[in-house]
Amino acid sequence: MRSSELGLSAMYRILKKAGAERVSDESADELRRIIEELATSIAKSAVDMTSHAGRKTVKAEDVKLASKPFSKF
Repeated sequence: MRSSELGLSAMYRILKKAGAERVSDESADELRRIIEELATSIAKSAVDMTSHAGRKTVKAEDVKLASKPFSKF
């Protein structure tokens, strides 16, 4: 099992805020896994955009643009 960058307790809170009465350990762990996959994909895309722009610093606009394909809004 690999270590995680995100805390499991945060996943419980997110699910509770979304309206869950009870949260299983497996659901919190699965949410964490999915969020980390999405975050890694967005981060890699943002880094590519930064590099393409000739910068070393990832800016908020890079992350916003990289997250567009995952956004509902």
